Amino acid sequence: MHENKYLAIYHDLVEKIRQGHWKPYDKLPSEHELAGCYHTSRETIRKALNLLSEHGYIQKMKGKGSIVLDVGKYNFPISGLVSFKELAQNMKQPVRTIVHELEIIKPNSYLKQQLQAAGRDEIWKVIRSREIEGERIILDKDFFLKKYVPTLTKKICEDSIYEYLEKELKLHISFAKKEIFVDRVNEEDRKYLDISGYDYIVVVKNYVYLNDATLFQYTESRHRLDKFRFVDFARRK
Repeated sequence: MHENKYLAIYHDLVEKIRQGHWKPYDKLPSEHELAGCYHTSRETIRKALNLLSEHGYIQKMKGKGSIVLDVGKYNFPISGLVSFKELAQNMKQPVRTIVHELEIIKPNSYLKQQLQAAGRDEIWKVIRSREIEGERIILDKDFFLKKYVPTLTKKICEDSIYEYLEKELKLHISFAKKEIFVDRVNEEDRKYLDISGYDYIVVVKNYVYLNDATLFQYTESRHRLDKFRFVDFARRK
């Protein structure tokens, strides 16, 4: 019962944060106040708060209590070149990758242009949705030149393609050129995402290069409009 009590309090606090009972950067009531509110011990409250902290809902600050974090949107680094698995490890939220399509195709005129591919080239096509906290909010459409990525499996795609490329294939991924814009939601978005009534979606195009400046990957990553903020760090020279 003691364990169930702190979990119940945790879920209740999560619901209140998500409903806006406390705004981002508000201070939660003290452990003493919460203990009185929930008719329980401070130790039970402390366990619930620790769980909130572990899952990214609050930041516990020594001498200041617990500060509510902005959980409405996830930070998406513009300048970084990181895999979704690496991003997910920082999110501290339940995540899942769903593979919808995995096949080898011949490039059409569009992919020839994006990947600088020839008609004889074969290309891996990988369509995946990314589920965060039970909602599918990213659609990743990846295209890899098969001459650089000879093998892919569903298991690899569900885990981390980049981890496989770097650790197993020993590819040296170096840099990417990115393009970000807002596009209208299309039928594919509605099919694979929980689009939640939105008419527009944020698209990030990635052209990814190896360390010898060889273009080997083109990605179109489509993000639900309400769930992400795109961040960068700039320094004045």
